[in-house]
Amino acid sequence: MTVITVFSRHGCHLCEVATELLESMQKELNYEINKIYIDGDLELEKLYGEQVPVIHIDGVHHDFFKVDPERFRSSLEKHRQHQ
Repeated sequence: MTVITVFSRHGCHLCEVATELLESMQKELNYEINKIYIDGDLELEKLYGEQVPVIHIDGVHHDFFKVDPERFRSSLEKHRQHQ
């Protein structure tokens, strides 16, 4: 199953909005969501800093700041075609 990872921070409004949007499409597009909080992880904080939420599709960077539903669908479809 495809895994969508959301790198997030506690109290991040954009992260909550992105996660809610991804959850709303989850049944239709059949994927698992893995939420990782970067707070306190120096490596992840250095890597993503203030760019959260950062979205990965099966470990491949997709986007950051917000999720555009059409762009996400397109990227997910392309990803699945190349598996």
